Amino acid sequence: MFTVSEEASERIKKFLEGQEALKSIRILMTEGGWRGPYLVMALDKQQPDDEVFVDRDVTFLVKKTLFEKVKPIHIGYTHSTLGLGYTIES
Repeated sequence: MFTVSEEASERIKKFLEGQEALKSIRILMTEGGWRGPYLVMALDKQQPDDEVFVDRDVTFLVKKTLFEKVKPIHIGYTHSTLGLGYTIES
C-alpha cells in the first residue's frame, strides 16, 4: 500500500508547479550515517523497474525491489516545534 496525506500531496503539487522537466517524485533509500538508512524523496523520471503510484495528480516512483522491502509507505506533512516538513513512514 502507498498513501499520501492530503496536505503532503497539495504541498508537493505546489512545488511541482515550478518544475519544467521532471514532474515525478521518486522515493528512495539513502544511507543515514548514525541513524541508518531511511527513505527520502527526489525529482526523477520513470524507469522500467518502477512501481508507479498516482495520488491527487502527483506521480510517485519506487523501485519494485525497494517497495517490496519497505511497504507500506505513507507520506505525510508535519508541523512540529522543529519546523515543518515531509515525513515518510514505512
